[in-house]
Amino acid sequence: MERKSLREASRRVVVCGLLAALMTVLQMAMSFLPNIEPVSLLVLVYALVFGRDVYYIVVTFILLEGMVHGFHLWWISYFYLWPLWAWVVLRLRRGGERPPLMWAAAGGAFGLSFGALCALPYLAGGPWAAFSYWLAGIPFDLLHCMGNFVLILCLERPLCRALRLAGGKISR
Repeated sequence: MERKSLREASRRVVVCGLLAALMTVLQMAMSFLPNIEPVSLLVLVYALVFGRDVYYIVVTFILLEGMVHGFHLWWISYFYLWPLWAWVVLRLRRGGERPPLMWAAAGGAFGLSFGALCALPYLAGGPWAAFSYWLAGIPFDLLHCMGNFVLILCLERPLCRALRLAGGKISR
């Protein structure tokens, strides 16, 4: 019994690490597009396929982001933004299968609110610092909203199907 649980734990670590690395690499590959990123889509898909195990992937991704780009103020917001998005997806999926348009709208709303949520650590500099940070980023939030909407609308179903066919569980 102990051997099986060690094998399952090892598999979970490897799969979570690979999926987080995939998120990081795809985000870097699309970095030339302003605020159009695959992370929102992948967190959604991982949450739909793997359930609460998505949090292991998200935390690994956040740590990778810090190692790749540095541990700056923006990084702090990742510790609540990406788990929050995963939590929202897990709550919305409770009622069963949802249409792609609903997921696309939720992803768009998340992209639109991203800048305001990222501004929270800037409250340390005062409310005007946070407000000006958020205000300056509104055009990027609009792009984030549109990018999330289109990516999720087009890719959520095929990616979920592919992950389920590939195994669909982090531990067996």
